Amino acid sequence: MDIPVYLFNGFLDCGKTKFIQETLEDERFGVDERTLVLVCEQGETEYNEKKFAVKNVKIEYFEDEEDFTKEKLIALEKSFKPDSVMLEYNGMWTNDKLFSVLPENWMINQVMTFFDSRTFLQYNQNMRQLVYEKISLADLVVFNRFNKTMDKNLFHKAVRGITRRCDILYEGSDGVVERDDIVDPLPYDINSDPIIVEDRDYAYFYRDLCEEMKKYDGKRVCFLGQVGKTASMPSDTFLIGRHIMTCCEADIKYSPLVAESKEQVKHKEFLRITAKIVYEKNKIYKGKGPVLKVEKIEREAEPEDKVVTFY
Repeated sequence: MDIPVYLFNGFLDCGKTKFIQETLEDERFGVDERTLVLVCEQGETEYNEKKFAVKNVKIEYFEDEEDFTKEKLIALEKSFKPDSVMLEYNGMWTNDKLFSVLPENWMINQVMTFFDSRTFLQYNQNMRQLVYEKISLADLVVFNRFNKTMDKNLFHKAVRGITRRCDILYEGSDGVVERDDIVDPLPYDINSDPIIVEDRDYAYFYRDLCEEMKKYDGKRVCFLGQVGKTASMPSDTFLIGRHIMTCCEADIKYSPLVAESKEQVKHKEFLRITAKIVYEKNKIYKGKGPVLKVEKIEREAEPEDKVVTFY
């Protein structure tokens, strides 16, 4: 039987324990179910089981990462037979660790990530890989201890540079919660002909195109990209795009689009192309995708910043 897992991510003392405590105090939350709570780090806030409305709760603590194993989780499932699992994950442990130990029948149902607003921007600057991991999986990101002197745009941009899928909430020290309602306008005019994509905006263009291909079908675009060309490609086909860094140097990835042109191009050269975007089948995509029907090619020198980012 599949067991739903509710994953609570974030660094120490970011509000995970408080949220789980309040959830288990709520009589609307599965009072007749057996709930297994896995705690992988302990901050200043402790659980008060006497206040739980949910009575069939077992809390299991893991102090060391080495003890958090698949064998241990399987044993807990056999002994307690939970209907659901609430996992308060250690903020310094990686996603790879988590996925390597979860039993096959444990299915992540929802991911909530919490941050202390007072320290988030510093974490995001100095520990970007871990912050990226916490946000990339999230269905909901909560910024606790938020106050009116803080700039929501900085927090919003940090999240939206990683994912546009999750909701964002800001909770003040007084408990008042505000939903993020900042509109994300594209940094270029999608209605211009052609769409002019500056170097700094390629990452946003590529992501938006991949997420909503059909709205670009038939539009013309102009951007600077680096060619990817192999001997196995048809003579009139090549790749063109930029290297995008989402969080750190380790995740830099060439993110190209398929292009077609009778003019011959060289592997790794930089071209400024003007092309019509056609959403159609292509072998490189192994299905449908955006194919650039090139109208104009201008050769340019290698840009000073070959890597583009979301921030």
